[in-house]
Amino acid sequence: MSRLILSNRGIGLIEVMIAIFLVAVGVMAILSMQPTAWRTIGKSDYIGRGAGILHRELELRKAWIMNPCNVVPLGDRPVQAIIVSGLGAEVRGDATYTVNTNITAVAGTINQWTVTVTVTWPDQVARNYRNLVESAVISQQDGYKFPTGCANSSNAVPAGF
Repeated sequence: MSRLILSNRGIGLIEVMIAIFLVAVGVMAILSMQPTAWRTIGKSDYIGRGAGILHRELELRKAWIMNPCNVVPLGDRPVQAIIVSGLGAEVRGDATYTVNTNITAVAGTINQWTVTVTVTWPDQVARNYRNLVESAVISQQDGYKFPTGCANSSNAVPAGF
């Protein structure tokens, strides 16, 4: 028969102090990560918004260039200031992004252009963020003619394009 020995002493002061110390170290470690987490969230917000603007701008230029009925304007396009909220002025938590677009003809080809879009925002230099830059080679394609056969097409470049 085995004998079970029970201790009626309970938890001592040393054990309580060790438990408090371990919990305090864990809580301090979690709290020390907060500033880094907030910076990372802010950075990802800026980059995500900028990537959306960059994608929209590149797709707009692509749609215009692919239509053989349209005239392709070469060189730097007018710089755009885009307020993310879409309102007339910045609101709290908003940002203004600057979009630079350059269109160049691909050397040695017919009907091919390189479109380069660069998106920047005001506080990226202070925070050591990089510009968002994307390029695409786009060609005109007969399947994208609109209106069909280019009838009634003015071939004019829209203002600000």
